[in-house]
Amino acid sequence: MSGRIDELFQFHQTALNLRAARQELLASNIANADTPNYKARDIDFSSALQGALQGGGAQLSLAGTAAAHLQGDAGETVMGAPVQYRIPAQPSADGNTVEMDTERAQFADNALRYEASVRFISGKAKDVLAALQG
Repeated sequence: MSGRIDELFQFHQTALNLRAARQELLASNIANADTPNYKARDIDFSSALQGALQGGGAQLSLAGTAAAHLQGDAGETVMGAPVQYRIPAQPSADGNTVEMDTERAQFADNALRYEASVRFISGKAKDVLAALQG
């Protein structure tokens, strides 16, 4: 029975974890709005969710030419999804690609979707609890 309940919430757990990670990326963009040469980053949520649910996220490994070489990350990922750089509509003189209107809109949209997911999970948990008690 526990396995079925876990399966029921697995999708939502993955989606919430991905939304939280995306929120951190967007917050980082906003925090670095005045940092010269900072490049705004984001992920494609739908493809990232598909990859996370399918167990994707295979990462390329670096080829070491000596035993003393450290293993590095071939590219930054969020739950297996590659982090992408945002292309600015109006580039700034200092090389920063953060556009505050875009970042604030994406941040608010992601926060709203996160809250909706939490409310949906809460409703499902109440339904499961009612079924177990009834």
